[in-house]
Amino acid sequence: MLELVWPWVWIVTPLPLLVWWLSRKKEQQNALKAPLYLQWQQFNQEHQQSSFNFPWLMFIIWLLLVLALSRPQWVGDPVRLPASGRDLMVSIDVSGSMEMKDMVIERQQVNRLIAVKHILNDFIERRRGDRIGLILFGEQAYLQTPLSFDLTTVQIMLNESEIGLAGPSATAIGDSIGLAVKRLKDRDAKNRVLILLTDGVKNAGILRPIQAAQLAAHAGVTIYTIGIGADEVITNNGLFRRKFNPSRELDEATLTRVAEATGGRYFRARDSQQLEQIYQIIDQLEPVEDAKETYRPTKALFFLPLFMALVLSFITKLAATVLQHRRRRQREKSFAKANEQGSTPFQETIDV
Repeated sequence: MLELVWPWVWIVTPLPLLVWWLSRKKEQQNALKAPLYLQWQQFNQEHQQSSFNFPWLMFIIWLLLVLALSRPQWVGDPVRLPASGRDLMVSIDVSGSMEMKDMVIERQQVNRLIAVKHILNDFIERRRGDRIGLILFGEQAYLQTPLSFDLTTVQIMLNESEIGLAGPSATAIGDSIGLAVKRLKDRDAKNRVLILLTDGVKNAGILRPIQAAQLAAHAGVTIYTIGIGADEVITNNGLFRRKFNPSRELDEATLTRVAEATGGRYFRARDSQQLEQIYQIIDQLEPVEDAKETYRPTKALFFLPLFMALVLSFITKLAATVLQHRRRRQREKSFAKANEQGSTPFQETIDV
């Protein structure tokens, strides 16, 4: 429906009528003092009766300007938005060790980061109603995407992340937790959740993981840690087969302590199927709330009456110019005819 943001502006609507009434009153006073003024006014009115009624058009323009000033807007039907008490930050390891190709997606061997992207996209899609942010960390930790309801943008920024963006060698687990706590601690949320995913090769940065976990617990942030990487990979160079453990440096003990210090859980993802199951478990532990919020979309319409006022002003000016030109020609003809008869139109009006 149509609403006016500033309806009180309409109190100035009678202002032109007040000005017109005062001017008429002054004209009447002048006519009483000078009777010839009344004759001249009558002469002008007789010539204007057959012309375009400009005062009413000017008043319409004034009404359009007042309407534009009152800020009309169209208010749409209420739209329900999903709302949640959860702020969920996802912290992903993008160090060089994530290049290890020990994951399988759709029967194709891929590295750990590609597997994380593939499964995390589905997880984000299911979190409609949560505010989700993204942190990337390697030697340093930085915010890739702030907390937002715009999950599509979060997915785009996730897919644009690459190995080595935050440093190729080390893994600053503690700093990534500290950055997440900094972003979550001031949020008004029932639950603040951090999902930290790493292959945990080694630690770097200023904060130690356990120290950062204590800060998270004090801020009310629940941390779910995920250790990713296969336990066994077999390589074949044509001559002999070699078996090795690509996750031998994964610090599961530290990840477990970090999660337990905040009331969360540690999960082990040895393949893409386990990683998918972990996200499903987190969905159950931190379900999306059903509470809804509504808003009514608005569209400003002040430009419509403003445009109409400008168009009418142009038409008024053009019509006034045309009529003035016609009157000048008629007046010239009248004076020329009067000169032939030996009198002027003004004198004839006075004689009458």
